[in-house]
This record gives sequence, C-alpha cells and structure tokens, in this order.
Amino acid sequence: MRKARTIALTAGAGALSAAIVAAMATAAPAATTAAAKPATPVIHVKPGVKVLAQGKALSTPWTTALCETNLHISCWGPGQVRAAYNEAPLFKKGITGKGSTIVIVDSFGSPTIKNDLHVFDTQFGYPDPPSFKVITPAGPIPTWDPNNGDMTGWAGETTLDVEYAHTIAPGANIVLVETPDAETEGVTGFPNIVKSELAVLDHPERFGIKGKVTVITQSFGATEETFTSFRQLAPLRAAYIDAARKGVTVLASTGDDGATNAMANGSDFYTTPVTAWPGTDPLVTAVGGTQIRQNAATGKYSQAAWNDTFDVPLQQAFTGTDGPNPFSTGGGVSEFFTLPGYQAGVAHTVASAIGKHGAHALPRAVPDISMSGACDGAVTVYYSFPGGATGWHLVCGTSESSPLFSGIVALAAQVAHHNLGLINPRLYALLARHAPGLVDVTSGNNTVAFAQGDPAQNFTVRGYSAKRGYDLASGVGTINAALFVPELAGRW
Repeated sequence: MRKARTIALTAGAGALSAAIVAAMATAAPAATTAAAKPATPVIHVKPGVKVLAQGKALSTPWTTALCETNLHISCWGPGQVRAAYNEAPLFKKGITGKGSTIVIVDSFGSPTIKNDLHVFDTQFGYPDPPSFKVITPAGPIPTWDPNNGDMTGWAGETTLDVEYAHTIAPGANIVLVETPDAETEGVTGFPNIVKSELAVLDHPERFGIKGKVTVITQSFGATEETFTSFRQLAPLRAAYIDAARKGVTVLASTGDDGATNAMANGSDFYTTPVTAWPGTDPLVTAVGGTQIRQNAATGKYSQAAWNDTFDVPLQQAFTGTDGPNPFSTGGGVSEFFTLPGYQAGVAHTVASAIGKHGAHALPRAVPDISMSGACDGAVTVYYSFPGGATGWHLVCGTSESSPLFSGIVALAAQVAHHNLGLINPRLYALLARHAPGLVDVTSGNNTVAFAQGDPAQNFTVRGYSAKRGYDLASGVGTINAALFVPELAGRW
C-alpha cells in the first residue's frame, strides 16, 4: 500500500438506506476487473516524503513571502487556508465542529504529536481540541527509531493530518489511530487498519470516545493493479461496510502521482492510467488535490486542479533536476468497481473522458471532491519528533486534502445535529442542483511525465482536464465552506 505523498519542504446526505448500503457492499466488480495474476510479493513501500537539500527547519512558520523569495513557490499558513474556503462566517455562528469526532488513521503515528499540535495552536491562536486521544487498537507501536525513515516519514504524515483537520474544525474531537506496521500491498498494513477501524466503529467506548465517530480520514492507498483480484481486496472493505451501516463518513486521498500510480516495487510507475483503492471504493469519498491561488491585486482566492509535474522551480527544489516527475492529484476510473448509482448523473462525462460508450458498464470515477494539496502552495506544519528537524516545515499532497475535508464534514455534522454517513449521494445531488457552495474547478489537469527503466525511457501518462461540472481531475470541484456546510448538512 502506498501512502499518499506527504511532501515535506524543510529548507532553512443524510444516512443511506439499508438497501443502498447493502447494494454497494456487495457490488460486483467492474467489467474491467483484471484477470487473476500471480500473487503480489510483500513489497514495503516507503513514505513519499520529499525533503529539500537545505534540510533545516525554521524556528518560525513559513510565510508566503518567504516561500516566494527563497523557494520561488507559494505556500500558505492555516489562516490563509481557512480564508480560501471562507470559514469565517461559520466560526462567527459558533460552527466549529463541536460534538463531532474526527478519526485519523496513520502507521506509527508520532511520539510528539500532542505537544506539536499544542505548539501549532499556540502559534496561531487556536484552541486545543476539546478531546485528543491517541489509540493503538491493533497493538503497541514498536520502539521509536529516529533512524527509521518509515517511522519519521509517517510521523510527518501524522502531523499534517492532525494539524490541518484541526485547522478546519477547531471544535471537533480528534482520535488518532496508530497502527504498528507500515503499509504493504494489502498483506500487512491494510488488515491492521481494518482491524483498528472496526474496533473504533464497533466499540468507541473502549477507547474513551463519547458518542459515535463522525468521520474517518485516510491519507493512503494502493494501486488497484497491485491486488491480484477483487477477491483479495473484498475482505478489506469490512470497515467501510460497517461505517456505512453505522452512518460514519469515510474519506480517502486519491494519491499524488496524477493519472498514474506506483507499481508493486514502490518506485516505478504504471505507464497507463490507474487509480488507487480505497479512494475508488463506492463506500468512500475520494478527495483529490487542488492548487490554491491568490490574486495579488484583489486578495481573492481561486483554485485549479493540482499539477506540479512540469513546475521547474518546484522540481529543482525537490529533485535537483528540472523534472518532470509526477507531482499531481490522482484521478481516473476504477478497475474493480462499476459506476455507482449516485454517479449516474455524470455518466456521460465519464464515458466521454475515457472514450467508452455502448452497453458495457462504466467504471467508478474519482475524485468525488477536491481540496488544497499542491506543493506550489504547500502548508506550514510544526513537528519535533526524534529524527525530524524540530521546527516549522512545508508539506503538501492529497495527504492534506483528505484531513481538510474531514474538518468540513465535522462542521456539517454539527449543523445537522447528526452524523452524515456516506455523503457521496448528497455531493452529486448538490452538483445536479448547482448548489452555490460547490465551487467549480475549470483549469488544470493530471497528466504526468517521467523517466524510468534501464536504460531510462521517457513516458507520459495522459490524464484528465478540469472543466465545467464534474471531471476526473477535480470531481465535483471544491467548496465555499460558508455555503457548502449547511448544504451538506441538508439545511439548504
């Protein structure tokens, strides 16, 4: 399993009916399902964290001016992210996610996360969460090793997830679920994640969680092609089926490699379009990435589909070359799942995008919705775990997008006074009604290019362009929170 890229720059619907849930839980695989393949070896995929050569954290947060001057890219603080999504009117009404519980799932976690979140909050004048629990339902975390790149990489991931879910919903409770092993392609990591999520869903009281979980956010995924068959994947859906039946929203990042994704060896990329599960699961809301832009004259924010693949200054900062290398929002169609009923209204768009017409069933399309994730537009985080340079860093990727949207779900649950469950039917209904809270993303794409092999060959994987309405680069678009939150809550 490949973790959605957390790129670290450290440079000096109401509840579904039982019938709908049952149908999606037992949905047959898509007609495009791959034939059975030889068993995939247990391949350990290291976290996709990128670090600038300068290697030192700052003692104060990164600012847009510092990034533009020193790195030739944009970056944002949490206040700017809030402004980009127009959260201020909600906060003025006391809508902060109060009473909601966000569950964040990460391998290993971070041994300093509670202190780091407190430092983050103090710096920006935010309150600490009403409740912040760290739990390990699948067993204790191994002794922390500051020289273990997997551990330190996932600690950076954990920091991003916690600090930016809290940024969007400062009044929500947070439960960090740590698992004791790094993800592998469906063999070790996924079963422990399923075990952990089921424990939290079925017995929240065992972990001191009052009430039901509201939303689960996951910043990881595995390329569908790395599963030998749908049969191998099917048992791993248990937590999502349980969540849907219990009215808990589940989110997943779409990945950071654009229209491609990692092969089983964790380093090479597929040379044809692929997508990653669990984002493709019809019981999960797939969250893609956008690039926040700010008009220098007006100060107003806009967004495009995230693609830094051909951004030379960014590529130089990360790779020391002009690139290109895949740095873009995941999006495309599933190999395992057919188009769910809630996407029927965008079937023509999906068919046109993939050039598939006629009697054959269409595949499930992702993303469903998108939030900030660009590296040219990274966000500042604070961490101090052993093995990481203590201080303020810049991170990015759809590892940012999913926790951001988990905060939005928490806000909407507060407005609704109940859990929202699977929100995908609601998202597409809002799209059909041209809800003003949905902000259309009409520029950008997720086409990527790279060189690989020996001798190296150049490849381009053609992706999809953002356009009016639904598309496979940004989904239904992004949001204006002040309008979207009551719409999602059913108060519009």
